[in-house]
Amino acid sequence: MAKLKIKTGDTVKVIAGDHKGAEGKVQKVFIEKNKAIVEGVNMVKKHTKPSAQNPQGGIVEKEAPIHVSNLSLLTSTGETTRVTFEKDEKTGKKQRVSVKSKEVI
Repeated sequence: MAKLKIKTGDTVKVIAGDHKGAEGKVQKVFIEKNKAIVEGVNMVKKHTKPSAQNPQGGIVEKEAPIHVSNLSLLTSTGETTRVTFEKDEKTGKKQRVSVKSKEVI
């Protein structure tokens, strides 16, 4: 199981696929599947049967997972960047660092 460079709450940009160019916040990450759900991206229509919670039933639009290889992290300035891991000299903890700007994410 590989360590993913994208976490819940990150702002990302889609760099490949049908939704290329779309930006959004990561809502959930599936580490074992290497996929993430991004707010407003990869919307699918799900047909639901009537139930106790939803007596009407009908068609619901929701986000589907997208592969993390199609996502790129956005920095605070709004540009895409790759991510590397470095150890903090003071605490010795591993932290994510932007490859372009060398700032800690």
